[in-house]
Amino acid sequence: MPRPAATVLLLRDSGAGVEVLMTRRSATASFAPGAYVFPGGGIDAADAQAHDIAARRATQQDLPLTQAIAAIRESFEELGILLARHRDGRPVDAADVAALDRDAPFAAQCRERGLVLAADQVYVLAHWITDRDLPRRFDVPFLAARMPQGQSPVADEAEQFEPVWVRPAEALSRHQAGQFFMIFPTIRTLERLEKFESVDAVLAACASEQPLWTSCPRAGFVQGAEARFMEHEMQYGELALTCPDGRCCTTWTGAPTSRCRC
Repeated sequence: MPRPAATVLLLRDSGAGVEVLMTRRSATASFAPGAYVFPGGGIDAADAQAHDIAARRATQQDLPLTQAIAAIRESFEELGILLARHRDGRPVDAADVAALDRDAPFAAQCRERGLVLAADQVYVLAHWITDRDLPRRFDVPFLAARMPQGQSPVADEAEQFEPVWVRPAEALSRHQAGQFFMIFPTIRTLERLEKFESVDAVLAACASEQPLWTSCPRAGFVQGAEARFMEHEMQYGELALTCPDGRCCTTWTGAPTSRCRC
């Protein structure tokens, strides 16, 4: 059963276009070691119990609210970025962030200091479910939010390293050159993100409260190399017919039929 998780694309505008904050996972991580990712992680029971200290949009249901809270918490724990404000509407500043302990229970600290989590500024961009053939699976909304002003990312140096602001096209180019390792959902998300000209445009596209796309990819081999495909791609349909449960490898050669290698 896929584990519930949440990740967030922290975005900012630059003279060259939209930039997204990414960070490198530990080389010893159990999932996607060494990959450049967006901050995020598993949803904790405490995230669902923190609705009372989170601002929400009128159209934001309970589950997306919990997911947004989880993404806010993970951004703080991993990168020291805090999407929150004071009860009077003032944004948090560097002193507020420094006053919180990244290793202590997050919601309790925010509640004690009268901080309101800015979940109303976190939007659903996409929904990914980890491929059926992988041993560790996650059910993950990819969320989007504007990077708060006056804050700078500082990696925890345990789970995440080397935070970097990068344009989607630049990240994709560096990945192609073998210099910026990313996994399939990250790549495909950046491919779609690079079409947007501003952070406002991204967030406006997410206003419906529905993911712009949902995918649980399928894996196969193309000319001996592993490849993954989304639902709209022809190869996905052939893999679905050959191995409906998605748990075995399929060789796809471009011919009308494939050979199952279960």
